[in-house]
Amino acid sequence: MEHKTSADLQEIADVTHPQSLSRDERLERWAVALETCGRSRLRTLSETEHKPASERALMRADNSVISVAFEDPILRLAGVRDDTYGEARRFFELSDYQIHELLCDCHYGSSVAAQHAAWSVRKAKSQKSLDVVLSSIAIGAVGLTGLAALLL
Repeated sequence: MEHKTSADLQEIADVTHPQSLSRDERLERWAVALETCGRSRLRTLSETEHKPASERALMRADNSVISVAFEDPILRLAGVRDDTYGEARRFFELSDYQIHELLCDCHYGSSVAAQHAAWSVRKAKSQKSLDVVLSSIAIGAVGLTGLAALLL
């Protein structure tokens, strides 16, 4: 096998390097990719809220909201690894609640309109992760409990 540098390869092929995108940029790119699907309907995932976390992380479906992200070349370069629930949660930095709202069949039935999914992704982009908010509340509650114990 012959070794070539990136510079050598650029002379004979398009060489791309991984993209560094912020959370908001990744979510916006996902929304745009969904919009390019036009009026098509995308498959949802079944009863995500009833599955154990380990099973939920592996959930996927062909022609789903998540598969659109995985098929996007920019998002692939940015680091999306597959089209599973767990990867969407990791890559897009979403809470279980946010992903459930985006793609669970209890909201849309067996499929969701791509344009509605794009709207939902943008809605998630504008919200701080619920997990972060709940963690902050829990930390604050623990702090207040500790403070009350000290004062009594």
